[in-house]
Amino acid sequence: MKTTPGPRPKRIFGTDGVRGVANIEPVTAETALELGRAAAHVFKTLESHARGKGRHKIVIGKDTRLSGYMLENAISSGILSMGLDVLFIGPLPTPGVAYVTRSLRADAGIVITASHNPYHDNGIKFFQADGYKLADEVEQEIEDLVFSGRVKNIRPTAREIGKAIRIDDALGRYIEYAKASFPKGMTLDGLRIVVDAANGAAYKSTPCVLRELGAEVIVYGNEPDGTNINENCGAMHPEHLARHVLEHRAQLGIAHDGDADRVILCDENGQLVDGDDILAITGLELLREGRLKDNTLVATVMSNAGLDAAIQAAGGRVVRTPVGDKYVIDEMLKHGYELGGEQSGHIIFREYATTGDGLVAALQVLRIMKARNALLSQLVHCWTRFPQKLVNVRVREKIPFDELEGVRELVAEAEKAVQPQGGRVFLRYSGTEPKARLLIEAQDEELLEVWSERISRVIREQIGE
Repeated sequence: MKTTPGPRPKRIFGTDGVRGVANIEPVTAETALELGRAAAHVFKTLESHARGKGRHKIVIGKDTRLSGYMLENAISSGILSMGLDVLFIGPLPTPGVAYVTRSLRADAGIVITASHNPYHDNGIKFFQADGYKLADEVEQEIEDLVFSGRVKNIRPTAREIGKAIRIDDALGRYIEYAKASFPKGMTLDGLRIVVDAANGAAYKSTPCVLRELGAEVIVYGNEPDGTNINENCGAMHPEHLARHVLEHRAQLGIAHDGDADRVILCDENGQLVDGDDILAITGLELLREGRLKDNTLVATVMSNAGLDAAIQAAGGRVVRTPVGDKYVIDEMLKHGYELGGEQSGHIIFREYATTGDGLVAALQVLRIMKARNALLSQLVHCWTRFPQKLVNVRVREKIPFDELEGVRELVAEAEKAVQPQGGRVFLRYSGTEPKARLLIEAQDEELLEVWSERISRVIREQIGE
């Protein structure tokens, strides 16, 4: 069985911040308050002087979930009680929060979101002052402060208590930033684009940017009510996007998840285009332009092996990381790579963004379409996908796979069966949901069905819900 290294276990933070059912630990008002206090102390002590004028300050943004109000007020109360100011920016995509954190010279940014999860879940993600996600050691320090209670006696009073300010132009700042990633002088005139914003954080920003660049935009999933985020819409249900693209005879469809840090595209024929497709299209174009550092792009272990073949044939290479855009970004920063992402649609263009940005990724594909006067269906033929099957098994507990009877042996047998075809088997637990994820690649699709069924059945029998 293949394993990949990761950070040591934590008590609150997962692979992408804190996440769970809202109002159940750890996503409660009480824990959010303590996280706010602990994070404020950590960010204040990282720098002795505030980055901007006045006191240290932290940006707080969110998606459109009902529970966002509760968590926003709780975590801000914790921050204010430690003597830091809070800058509220309201609903904004996760990459928008990262950008505004930098733009406002804040000491940190917080986004309250559960990304692609249903509305009853929520979470808390942190950004450093530079807009990048927290290092593991910083997350660990925040956790240690929450559980040790070492900051309980730090109680600023009178004028030293923090102040909350609402930033009215945060959306406008993000819109201008996103537009700046598209070439000056180039427009989207003549393109009809369908957008499904998942009733999430991008329900204003993505349609606005596309219209200002000249496209005709038809929008779905832009009526959030606090409970309909990701519900039968957006990147989690892209079949609706495909149908709308065909209905409106559009040249392109764009679907986000709830916090718009990922994107799934749809071509004019109703065919879906995922993160691997986007990495292939943009990676090969950047290789041709000589703009891919060390001719390298970064993907995770879940990306299709056909991506490696296409990039290698063009003189480049793919470096793989554990699942999670945090690990992709870490690898990019370590070596200065420009492009990385995940099959799920988290795509990072480091020239423009510090985290996955679904809108910026869509704009980079649109740039190539316009520059080459090509339809998306033509661009996507630049590579060939290996047959692949991904199975998600909901589990009631995450027992190590080595401790489940017969799982290790089955995985070893499956690897032996698919390796002669250049295939692979990868089994892991989701870091954000109660699921075991099984990925199998092989040239023989019958092998995919047989082994995915055998392995998933054994897992389901022992720990399935």
